[in-house]
This record gives sequence, C-alpha cells and structure tokens, in this order.
Amino acid sequence: MERILRRTLIPAKQAGRRLDQAAAELLADFSRSRLKVWIERGDLTLSGRQAEPKTRVREGEELALDVELEPVILVEPQAIPLVVVHEDEACLVIDKPSNLLVHPGAGNPSGTMQNALLHLDPSLAAVPRAGIVHRLDKDTSGLLVVARTLDAHKVLVQKVERRQIERVYEGICQRVLTGGGVIEAPIGRHPRDRLRMSVREGGRPALTRYWVLERFRAHTHLRIQLTTGRTHQIRVHCAHLRAPLVGDPVYGGRPRLPKSPEPRLREQLQGFPRQALHAKRLAFQHPISSEELEFESALPEDMTELLNALRADLTAAASGGP
Repeated sequence: MERILRRTLIPAKQAGRRLDQAAAELLADFSRSRLKVWIERGDLTLSGRQAEPKTRVREGEELALDVELEPVILVEPQAIPLVVVHEDEACLVIDKPSNLLVHPGAGNPSGTMQNALLHLDPSLAAVPRAGIVHRLDKDTSGLLVVARTLDAHKVLVQKVERRQIERVYEGICQRVLTGGGVIEAPIGRHPRDRLRMSVREGGRPALTRYWVLERFRAHTHLRIQLTTGRTHQIRVHCAHLRAPLVGDPVYGGRPRLPKSPEPRLREQLQGFPRQALHAKRLAFQHPISSEELEFESALPEDMTELLNALRADLTAAASGGP
C-alpha cells in the first residue's frame, strides 16, 4: 500500500473555518469525503491531536496527514449466508456471525458481509457500501442495520451521527468488577501502531456505559451501551479499565485464569477464538415511517458455553471442589 505523509500550516485566510473545509482547500488533491474519513479516523490531525471535522482552525496550526492508501476494490456479489431478522423496502437488520468482515479491505477483497448483501439484494449496488451505515469488528457478532435506498441511507447515517440508534452489547471481561459505571476517555490512533487504537490526549471524545450482569472468580459478564461509536471503542475502553475482553487478540493479553480453575474453564479460556463481545440489542426509528423498531439477538454458542464454564467453576469453588 502507498503511504502518504503531508504537513502544512493553516494560513491566515483559513483561520476560523471548519477543519474539513480547510483541509479540502489545503489538500485539494484528495476528495472532501475522503479527507473527512481520515479526520474521523485520526489519520489527519490538527497540531498533533485528533479533532472533529467541524472544529474551527486557527492560523499557524499544523495539519498532519499520515495514511496508507488502500487499493480500490471492486466488490462482487457472493453467495454467503446471512441471518436476516428484519426486512422491508427501506432497511434490513442482519445478525452477523463472528469471523465475518463487514466490508472489504486491504488483503480481504472478498468474503465479507458487503459481498453477501450484494448477492442478497443486487439493487444495493446503488447505495454506498451496499447500505452499511455502521460496522462491527470481524470477530464481534450481533446486530447491524442496513439501508436499502439512498433516502434511507441518508436518514440512518444521520441517526448514527446524532447517536439516535441504540446499540447494546454483552461482553465477558478479564477482571472482577464490583459494579457498573461510565468510561469517558478519548480514543485516537495509537501513536506507534497504526493498527491499534488507544486512550490518548487529543483523541476523539468517547463514552461507554456498562452494567454488571454476573461476577465470577476472575471475570465479569457485562452489559455495555455505546454512547459514541469510535473504532474498537468497547475493546479499548475495557482494556483502559484493566478489564480487557476475553479472547481479544489486540487488547486482551494472555488469558487470565482463576486459581485452580475447572479443566473445562481452562480449556475454554485458553482456546476462546475471538473477543467475547456480542451486539445484542438494536433499536431505532424506521428511516421512512418513523416507527420504533427494536431487535434482540441471542448470545452465540461460544459465549454461552464460556458463561456456563464460568458458572460451573464458580459453583465448584464455592462448594470446596478440586
């Protein structure tokens, strides 16, 4: 992939303008939409900090672009099974399994949910990203809404931006938490590892709420609600709380075992193949009729089996078992 590095100072005539507007003038060889994505991802920073596209810039501040250009990928329809939990003329709700990318990227040109959507409904080729308006990480399972028309896409994108789509998750973290709480910590691109996000000064505001559903000897089953929707937000915030998700390959570290765990639990924890995170509930107003829609997805088998092993281990420890 081609890497682009650019640095430029805000001139006096740009002072007071929005960051995305100033960037479009100063980096005119890139489209405004692409620059906005780079600003939101933290690839285009303002004086060393991640800022919102609407941030007003000042004379002398530095724009710094550090990004790897991904090749343009032609997305082809593929017959990949999808679980459709709701379907009407304006939108779909999909229950995504783990181990499925939402859309193609470098090194993954096919085998994604976007490929599957184009096979399910070829008319989605006329909608940006086949109607996908928010995403889940490859190994996070659960509910996603997809727009089927340009009008529905515009409305749903606005709802995502205005935080009008309720997204509730369940996760299993590697720490015993005594109660629920709020994590309010800014998230930005990791300063050294471009594949990771981190809590850092100058990152974009991020707020996560969480509640305890069950406690175990070294783990906690959580209900988690996103207020903002930053990249890897739940995973980064849980790690920031020193309670990383079980199985998280980027932020989780080595599996944490309770003292003398049951063999079944040891096997589950050491072999859990992904971050233990599931998008369980999705609620929003229909983009055309404004009807209130609510959907829930059952926990997948791997998380259910892990919870059963955690419960069995807790019971055995309480009864003085081996």
